[in-house]
Amino acid sequence: MAVRGKPKKLNAEALWDYALSALGRQAQSAGQIRQKLARRAETPSDVAAVLAKLREYNLVDDQKFSEGFANSRLQNQGFGRFRVLRELQAKRVANSVAQQAVEKTFADTEEPELVQNFLARKFRGKDLREYLKEEKNLASAYRRLRTAGFSTRNSLDALRRYTSKLEDFEEPEED
Repeated sequence: MAVRGKPKKLNAEALWDYALSALGRQAQSAGQIRQKLARRAETPSDVAAVLAKLREYNLVDDQKFSEGFANSRLQNQGFGRFRVLRELQAKRVANSVAQQAVEKTFADTEEPELVQNFLARKFRGKDLREYLKEEKNLASAYRRLRTAGFSTRNSLDALRRYTSKLEDFEEPEED
């Protein structure tokens, strides 16, 4: 088994090639690229110069990245706005940029419909009325909805359609 040491430090030109290679493999936020470059740069000024050049060529744009990422998560995985926002923040996107992208992406979507689609996809082949009679399954379904980024109110409303066990449950204050 090969032992990995510290990564080789790169000069400005090699750092530029490294940045292009990293962006060629996968779209990344400016924060992610900055972190990768900082690990490999000989000097911090090289990182700033390469980032400036990437911005000049429009290769790094957090707004475009955030909108594309949010749209992908909504269309492909059907996640809710809270999950997408959390993931963008984890990808080192500024909070204001991430919130703007999420608001723009989710502007024309109805969360209750997303929740129903999510339940149908995740529990296909199961009769939810029967499945949710067991408390552990009900709790599991609720956790899945919350982890997927849906609000408490819409998650509980969706589950109430399948079980009466939640009728007396008081909803906490909104997320």
